[in-house]
Amino acid sequence: MNQPAPQLTTSPHTFTQLLSSTRRGARLARLLTVSQLQAWGASQNLTERAEIVVAELAANAVLHGRMPGRGFRLTLALDPPTGRVRIEVTDPRGDLHPYIPPADTEPDALRPGGRGLSLVAALADHWDCVPYPPSGKTVRTYLSPAADA
Repeated sequence: MNQPAPQLTTSPHTFTQLLSSTRRGARLARLLTVSQLQAWGASQNLTERAEIVVAELAANAVLHGRMPGRGFRLTLALDPPTGRVRIEVTDPRGDLHPYIPPADTEPDALRPGGRGLSLVAALADHWDCVPYPPSGKTVRTYLSPAADA
């Protein structure tokens, strides 16, 4: 998270979908990500990493960002010249920010959760969380094809 957010240089391919804050909505977000990135011609490695990131962020939106009657939004953007993908998951709970365990602590093997954002950080070039007015938040991640080699 300590790297600056990469900027997209041209008009990207974009995809946005509002989904229900349910397990089914989270699963659909993952499936839509794979389908859209394949349609855009993204590499298999990039698509697989994006699938894992979206699965984690969508699960967090459903588990921690849920408000009755409100869904979450998935946004994908692909910058064709660089192959860089931006993933955004927006939920209505701006009062709850992602928990990042301190880097110098040992993971608790018996704890049932809390590893998702560590996985996102390992797979993404950069990730952050920004407010989404009036009361929500957006978790953004950037993936580049550099790791496809």
